[in-house]
Amino acid sequence: MENSEFANIFWDMAEFLELKEDNPFKVRAYRKAAQNIEALSKSVEEIYAKGGLKALLAVPGIGQHIAEKIEEQIKTGKVKAHDQLAKQFPRGFLDLANIPGMGPKTALLLFKKFKIDTPKKLEKAAKAGKLRNIPGMGAKKEENILRGINLKKQSHGRFLLDDATAHAELIVEELKKLKEVKKILPCGSLRRGQETIGDIDILVTSAKPKPIMDAFVKLAAVKNILAHGETKSSVILKNGMQADLRVVPEKSFGSAAHYFTGSKAHNIHIRQLAQKKGWKVSEYGIFKGNKQIGGRTEEEMFTKFGFQFIPPELREMRGEFEAAKNKKIPKLVELKDIKGDLHMHTKATDGSNSIEEMARAAKALGYEYIAITEHTQSTRVAGGLDEKEMLAHVKKIREANKKVKGIEILAGAEVDILPDGRLDYSDEALDQLDIVLTAIHSRFKMPKEEMTERIVSAMENKYANIFVHPTGRLINEREPYEIDMEKVLQAAKKNNVAVEINAHPRRLDLTDIYCMRAKELGVKLLISTDAHSTDQLELMKYGVITARRGWLEKKNVLNTYPLAKLKKMLYASK
Repeated sequence: MENSEFANIFWDMAEFLELKEDNPFKVRAYRKAAQNIEALSKSVEEIYAKGGLKALLAVPGIGQHIAEKIEEQIKTGKVKAHDQLAKQFPRGFLDLANIPGMGPKTALLLFKKFKIDTPKKLEKAAKAGKLRNIPGMGAKKEENILRGINLKKQSHGRFLLDDATAHAELIVEELKKLKEVKKILPCGSLRRGQETIGDIDILVTSAKPKPIMDAFVKLAAVKNILAHGETKSSVILKNGMQADLRVVPEKSFGSAAHYFTGSKAHNIHIRQLAQKKGWKVSEYGIFKGNKQIGGRTEEEMFTKFGFQFIPPELREMRGEFEAAKNKKIPKLVELKDIKGDLHMHTKATDGSNSIEEMARAAKALGYEYIAITEHTQSTRVAGGLDEKEMLAHVKKIREANKKVKGIEILAGAEVDILPDGRLDYSDEALDQLDIVLTAIHSRFKMPKEEMTERIVSAMENKYANIFVHPTGRLINEREPYEIDMEKVLQAAKKNNVAVEINAHPRRLDLTDIYCMRAKELGVKLLISTDAHSTDQLELMKYGVITARRGWLEKKNVLNTYPLAKLKKMLYASK
């Protein structure tokens, strides 16, 4: 089983128990376990195989009862408690509950009222205007449900970047064991770092492709074989993704890497340039007549045309050829440039680890500093702290900073922006913090002008340092709230407020397009993980990929700075 499958069991149980108005602490425990399992870099089954229940209990958020249910699933193929809960609700209930704009309570209400038990029936009822007259619903709720159904349709068959990456890495790891494999490279939209991935493309060079093709279709992750050829094979993995393998000769590696990486529009432009020179470009090379004149290396796919090398993340026809012609492709930010993570949570609110555990894990990643940034009092669902509790927590952070040597622990907070634009804490409380993150956690459906003004007003608070997960979106799950991003970025620049690129694969928020605009305006960006466990600190790489797609350089990203310079940038003009 995939980690996501284990996580789904506990997401389901949390939903069921919440509807039954069961113990809220139990609901929260299941949700935390699901969240942490999804973010694990190792397979749950692998962890159990190596160390049994004891190894599972070492995973943040997994207690004795959760570990026993994981063990039960591995041994028997089901969790009895999950099945018993599921039987108490309509069949297909969770498919409805997981539609953006719905939720479990609405799904149950509509089943009882109209016997709606499929997304198709829901869409029909919403389009007919049958939902708006139900108490607590209304025309706006009906409209949001229809938007949620459309969002689900649009995301069908698209997988999050981390899920696709994990499966591609697994395939590469297995195929690299074969002596026939000379070079191997994941390509396609995955290599370009798109936020969602349709399928996985793997490129291999070899003089003997048959053993590689045979091994590929027999991988443990394979569910169905679509094609099994001499140089190309396609399979459906157990998680539903399609994976394609292509084998080419060594002399064609560069051209094949370029071709299968894309994007389609980028490739078309290269072919058009080749035609003007009387050449031909394909996955097998650059040809003049029948003679191959380039394509052994990927660099040749650019240098032959007089271009600077274009990194995969920039190959989207957003000006990369013009920049490459004038030698103006920037040196993009890299993961090794990151010196700290300034957005994370601990057990004090909805995290799974202590302050010291988060600090030690960050130190192991080579970081110079971190910021502990708990939720504030208005985010009750996440265990937000009131001012008195936060100030007590700040003291604990100061104490931990003395204990954990070799890394600086800053005291911060993820402060709610209230509907009127005020911050959730008084200025007196904010003054006690090293860093203030501001965020929207409520009233997502505010009109565009009001939401924009709400955010701009918060940025004008002299203590505001960083605006985090700036559009509030959850990829494939929740649409962004409506804001005038141009006005928000202008306000960020004016008030010296940085804007976050949230590295969690469900968010990747700010998007690459807005990263580009922020850079143009001179707005500083921050890449952070919003980690709720030590394991999630490793999600930083996905934020870096998004930053690279936005043409960001090291100098554009605050947490590439040494601590002294970071503090100077945060508090300039405050």
